[in-house]
Amino acid sequence: MLVKEPKFTLGVEEEYLLVDKETRELVVDPPESLLSECEEQLGGQVTTELLRSQIEVGTKVCSNVKEAREDLAKLRGCIVSVADRHGIAPIAASTHPFSHWSDQKHTPKDRYESLTAEMQGAARRLVICGMHVHVGIEDDSLRIDLMNQAAYFLPHLLALSCSSPFWNGRDTGLKSYRLTIFDALPRTGLPEKFQSYNEYERHVDILVNAGVIQDSTKIWWDMRPSGRFPTLESRIMDVCTRLDDTISLTALLVCIMRMLYRLRTKNQRWRTYTPMLVNENRWRAMRYSFDEGLIDFAKGSIIPFGQLLDEILELTYEDARELDCETEVASVRDILSRGTSAHRQLKVHELSLAAGKDQQSALRAVVDTLISDTRDGI
Repeated sequence: MLVKEPKFTLGVEEEYLLVDKETRELVVDPPESLLSECEEQLGGQVTTELLRSQIEVGTKVCSNVKEAREDLAKLRGCIVSVADRHGIAPIAASTHPFSHWSDQKHTPKDRYESLTAEMQGAARRLVICGMHVHVGIEDDSLRIDLMNQAAYFLPHLLALSCSSPFWNGRDTGLKSYRLTIFDALPRTGLPEKFQSYNEYERHVDILVNAGVIQDSTKIWWDMRPSGRFPTLESRIMDVCTRLDDTISLTALLVCIMRMLYRLRTKNQRWRTYTPMLVNENRWRAMRYSFDEGLIDFAKGSIIPFGQLLDEILELTYEDARELDCETEVASVRDILSRGTSAHRQLKVHELSLAAGKDQQSALRAVVDTLISDTRDGI
């Protein structure tokens, strides 16, 4: 049965780390006035996160990509401006280059305290930030169907968003170390596959009735049906340091969703693959970003990422045109040519050491770059 075409509205949530502009360390205990001033200007579009050294923003429901960019630029600009008056700066990065997780303080809220009590050490290490993109898909069954198919593309999106190469002052060797931390929690990783929305609800109900979770918002898959909105929510991506990259990947995601829906209207669909295979690409994206390519499952070989991206852009060309975001989608090639935030951080670190700086000074230089790149484009 053909369902009504979704509205493909958008909402973007970004989490930032707050750093002291003098020491470049995470601000363990930021002043209450920082959040209150942001709330005065932004209302419910800004909130606390698990740790006091984090802050989260969320756009309004946006009808298109350009509207999402305008709103997100306003949100970033407000956080930058207010934080600056307190000697603090936000960085849009999924890990801090050198501050230690054990030094951080949790935000005193019931839901955070409950999470920490349940998850213990796994929760206390969550000094990580992500980017969540909601795509408006009103039909329950369609959300499940598109989630099943879109799982294939999640590693590709991750590869273009990596911003967490450092952890506790060390180069981890991974471009996205964030997911190694997050994957320690239950109900994370690739989404399960379901035949229907009713089947999905039955599985959620088992966990709710068993007292394991309160509701579906405690399911933290890389993509999930939102528990609060009629949206499909992508959660796999690192937070992008550059605003332009956030918008490019948001545009690419919504075009992938529309492409999958368009195939459905022609009685076609994207082939679904087992988590065993998709997880291999997920790991490659975490480890290498796009440097070493991903597996083309149909060919059974590793293909250069640029070639895979060209294929995705060709598949979604019609959708980018219809959604009026051709320029934004095409800009994902800029990420490929200049590198992700992770590439930039590692290069700054390497050049700083080569210039004679010690390790700590080199890491502070990385933070300085993150501060400036987070401001850029707002």
